[in-house]
Amino acid sequence: MRRALVLAFFCAFLGTGTAQADYRFAVVGKQTEALSGWIEFCKQNRQDCTGPTLEARAVVYDTEAWHDLDRVNRYVNDTIKPVPDHKHWGVADKWSYPDDGYGDCEDYVLLKRRMLMDIGFPRQALLVTYVLDKRGEGHAVLTVKTHKGDYVLDNQQTEVMLWVDTAYRFIKRQSQEDPNQWVSLSNPRKKVASRR
Repeated sequence: MRRALVLAFFCAFLGTGTAQADYRFAVVGKQTEALSGWIEFCKQNRQDCTGPTLEARAVVYDTEAWHDLDRVNRYVNDTIKPVPDHKHWGVADKWSYPDDGYGDCEDYVLLKRRMLMDIGFPRQALLVTYVLDKRGEGHAVLTVKTHKGDYVLDNQQTEVMLWVDTAYRFIKRQSQEDPNQWVSLSNPRKKVASRR
C-alpha cells in the first residue's frame, strides 16, 4: 500500500513537472518598438494602420482556410518579382504594396495580408513578423494565428509552414489587438510536427 502511494505521488509529480509547452504557438513577450519600415508605411497608408483596438482572434484552421492560405501564398510568390529596395526605390528600406509587380519580403507580406483581409480573414490574426534567417539577416514573414498554431506565409517558401518548422529565429511581430504595437517573441527549444 505504501509503495503504491509513493508511486502514485511520484507519477503525479512527474506529470506536473514535465508538462510540455505547446510549441505550435509562439511565446509572446514584452511590448517592443515597431519596425521603422512599418511606421513609414503607415505614414503613407493611414487607412491600413488606423482603427480601433480589437480583441485577439484566431482563424479556425480547416480545409477551406488552409486552401485560402496556400492559394494566396503561392499566388503572391509566383506573381511578384523579388527586387531589393535599393534597386527598386533607390533607398535602403521602403515598405509598399508591390502594385508594379516588384518588391522585397515586406512587400510580399503586405500584399498577402491585404488579400487575406479582403477575403474575410481578421486583421488580428494576420501579423507582420520580423525574423532572422540562417545567415542572421533580417527578413519579414506573415504569421497567421490559427486555433491549431501559428503558421507562416513566406516569399522564400512555397509551403505554408508552422512557425517552429521554419529555419528562422523569431524576433518580434505586431500585437493581435493593435497592428501599431509590436511584441517580442521567444524561440522554441524544440520542434513539434506540424498539424494540418
